Amino acid sequence: MNNRLYKYYPEDFGELKVDVLHMDLTFDIYDDRTNVKSILRVRTKDEPIEKLELNCRDLEIRAVSCFQSEVSYRYRKDDAILEISFRDLIPPNTEIAVITDTVCRPTKNILEGLYYDETPAGAPPQQITQCQQWGFQRIVPCIDDMTAKCTYRTTIIADSRYTNLITNGDVAVERHTVKPGRDKIVYDNSVTPMATYLFFLGVGTYAAFKREFEYPDGSTFMLELLVPPDSDARAAEKALDILHDCVMWVYVFTGPEQYDEDRLAIRQLMWDLVRRREKLKIEAKPRPGQGEDELGGDGQVGKGEGKGERAGEGQGQGQGKRAGEGEGEGEGQELRKIRDELARLDRNITPGYRYTGTVYREIGMQNSDFGGMENVGNTTITTNRIMPFPQITDPAFEYMIRVKVHEYYHNQNGSEVTGRSPFEIWLNEAVTVHIEEQYHAFLFGEDYQRLQRVLDLLAPASGTFALDSGAASMPIIPDGFNDPNDLITSVTYVKSPEYVRMVESLTGKDTFVRGLDRYFKKFQHSNASTQDWIEAMEEESGVALKEISETWLRQTKFPVVEVSAEYDKLTGKFTFFLKQHFPAGGKPWEFPFRAALVDESGKDIVEVLERVSGETAEILIENVGMPSFLSLNRGYSFYGKLVYRASQEELLMQVRKDSDIVGRFTAFYTFVDREKLRLLRVPGSAPSEDFIELYYRLLNDRQLLERAGGQFLTIFESVEDEEFAHHYQALYDVKQKLLKAVAGKYRSSLISAYNFFENASAPRDGSLEETARVIKSRQAKNICLGVLATLDAPDIHALIKQQFETATCATDRLSAFAAYLNSSAPDKIEVLRAWEAESKKNLIAWEAFLSVIGSNSSVDAVELVREMERSDAFRIEQTNDQRALYGSFARNRKKSLETEEGRALFAEVLRKLAPVNEYTTVNLLNAFANIDQMEIKYHTPLVKILADLLAELDPQKYPSVYNRIRKLLLGAPAAVEAYGIVHGKIPALQT
Repeated sequence: MNNRLYKYYPEDFGELKVDVLHMDLTFDIYDDRTNVKSILRVRTKDEPIEKLELNCRDLEIRAVSCFQSEVSYRYRKDDAILEISFRDLIPPNTEIAVITDTVCRPTKNILEGLYYDETPAGAPPQQITQCQQWGFQRIVPCIDDMTAKCTYRTTIIADSRYTNLITNGDVAVERHTVKPGRDKIVYDNSVTPMATYLFFLGVGTYAAFKREFEYPDGSTFMLELLVPPDSDARAAEKALDILHDCVMWVYVFTGPEQYDEDRLAIRQLMWDLVRRREKLKIEAKPRPGQGEDELGGDGQVGKGEGKGERAGEGQGQGQGKRAGEGEGEGEGQELRKIRDELARLDRNITPGYRYTGTVYREIGMQNSDFGGMENVGNTTITTNRIMPFPQITDPAFEYMIRVKVHEYYHNQNGSEVTGRSPFEIWLNEAVTVHIEEQYHAFLFGEDYQRLQRVLDLLAPASGTFALDSGAASMPIIPDGFNDPNDLITSVTYVKSPEYVRMVESLTGKDTFVRGLDRYFKKFQHSNASTQDWIEAMEEESGVALKEISETWLRQTKFPVVEVSAEYDKLTGKFTFFLKQHFPAGGKPWEFPFRAALVDESGKDIVEVLERVSGETAEILIENVGMPSFLSLNRGYSFYGKLVYRASQEELLMQVRKDSDIVGRFTAFYTFVDREKLRLLRVPGSAPSEDFIELYYRLLNDRQLLERAGGQFLTIFESVEDEEFAHHYQALYDVKQKLLKAVAGKYRSSLISAYNFFENASAPRDGSLEETARVIKSRQAKNICLGVLATLDAPDIHALIKQQFETATCATDRLSAFAAYLNSSAPDKIEVLRAWEAESKKNLIAWEAFLSVIGSNSSVDAVELVREMERSDAFRIEQTNDQRALYGSFARNRKKSLETEEGRALFAEVLRKLAPVNEYTTVNLLNAFANIDQMEIKYHTPLVKILADLLAELDPQKYPSVYNRIRKLLLGAPAAVEAYGIVHGKIPALQT
């Protein structure tokens, strides 16, 4: 049988036989089908061709022809190939035009190509596309390759009731009626040649909101937001504010000279002046309800029923037009002065990316495998995260900020410069995430942002280290894949940006951004490989990066570095000794190692940054005094784990005094890890006074929590020791025991701290910076609530219920509901029913509600999950529902893996979900990544779930799920052997 673990390997992606030049497309869209006519213009290379193979998946072929030659064709459905044979040999360097007439049919659950999204009441079916990576071949025969970058002219004909008919580019022919009930519009996308995966088509009913974006030099384009009808105008306005700020930040604060200290003050002044300018512009406009030409630009405040120009389809004002032209004497003197000053300052900096289109649009998509997707001028963002709805939680709000700047920056990194194949998806994403994190740090602070990333790394169920060390692990550039969606993981979005960050550390920030600029200029409007990026960085920096990159990009897992130290009092020499562990058969990683010697007051004696290579290394520091503690892997300088056997006294001192926030947290993490391990090894033992006192002091360290937020006090349900690392219920119990000890001793003080943070979380204004401060305070408040909740006492129940009933934000309500659900409060089921009924009325609240249900720790957790999936509000084809309920349940491994009823439910979920959505199913399967490390009693029942599913699945229909299961089982040899003794060998694993 075929034992390939992957469907696609690098050798499957060679040079194209033709250059793709242009596509003329006409989409005639109906409720149940779309007729597509395409003229594909290509040019042969140095060799003649006798046939052309076009990617073509699940299409109905009506006609195929060519202007230059008679053709015959064969549709190889199993290969998803339309094979076109030319009667006459097409000579080298010859342009030809292939014409196809086909039909595509949208579905509700195949979320690529053209599919149905959430349709507003009374509207024609909402239809949008998702083309990453191979969705384009589901709507038209094409060369669906990342190197097939070309220009497009696209005509859309659809139901006149749609408020918006959208695709890439600028409007070439305005929307007009062609016959009763049918409208037509034509777009031209010729400025930026576009890879097929960036194509977007959408017909839908939206509320449209617009805002002019004005560069410091006065040129403009239009920002536009398309969201569900009757969306709140204030929330939409705030969403456009956030989008405006991130676009301006990219221009002002990125680019090849962004770290030039001499110009940093100029950039900050420009930022402040832009905010003042925008405030004056907004104040000069009528507010909602005062005039007809409101946020939508055409009388469409929240309605999507415009007059004149259709919302979402206007051409905008165009680059180069001076904002405010025609205002004459009505233009305020202050506004004129600000504009003049901005134009002058703009000439003194080298800015970052500048948008090239006339409209930049964000479109809400309710059902998608992805949180966002760049589509050259038409970014789709999951509707529940596109604007600050009243029901949005703080983590969702932060995600909204991140996804907006992320997808916008893809216009440069991904769209203008595109990877060569899916094996370069990491390259499109890693640098983009690197910029996204800079913007997040700009608003929330470097300490908060970096600590948040460290928590992402360390989280036990969903963290990157957990994924990267289990049986599902794959390198940044994998050996192969079954579907491009397999590459959309935290390895791509967390590990690969950490690799980029290490390159930045080794080259220096100044050099790094100049290297990026070199790369963008060299490969603008073309494709680049991993090697191209590395070479550009090497050329600019003079730093050798090929070898270090080869290991990081192609080797799974991460270094575990043991550190010891020695100090010679006579000579004043201090030496670090490093020994790294790496996979058997692999090789040592190279990485930047940042460390400091720190005195008893918390002041750095000396800090070093060294490039480490080889299995062992020594770092010598001369002429220094004896340190009180060591601050290691500062800022998480390398992606990996560090083992240093510090004393309890050293750890306590570091937690309290290290100036490096990551150093403080990792010391806290280590201290708590030791405490949890002691409690696990000695059942019945009590938490130490050292722990109780430390946690209480940290909770009252206002300065710390202002910098890092309540997230600093995170205690994971995990330990580093492999003996207990996958005892999920025991780890949960130990965490609760620790927090209950704190609550038992400091009950009154915790209530006081709760009240303090409640007052501190009241916003003083509506700025993003103030929102960031409030989020940090709210985290601390809900940490207090969570600690108090472990007491499970009537007065605490009352406090939790009061927060639930009086909460003015979704995060407070959600935190209280989760605590109440896990309590013994006698009315908790009544509270659950009431919030369930309320949540069903709003998709954002419903998603949050399902997440709490899936992750709850109560005795009836599994039955509650079953009950919710039976609800008439739960729709298995909706990815938000899948991720919220099934995803949180899968990660709730003490229930989903360690209980009999949980395993039965998990098996049912996987069986039902695999035919509906492979991508979500594969993510759920990651819960099985450490079967061999679990207790032996779980081996056979867990393997049986996977083996039974493997026997039922068609590997051709569901290659990602099928091969992920095989990979997980191959990574659990001990458990598979135990299963085999009882049930026999698994056929799919036999050669």
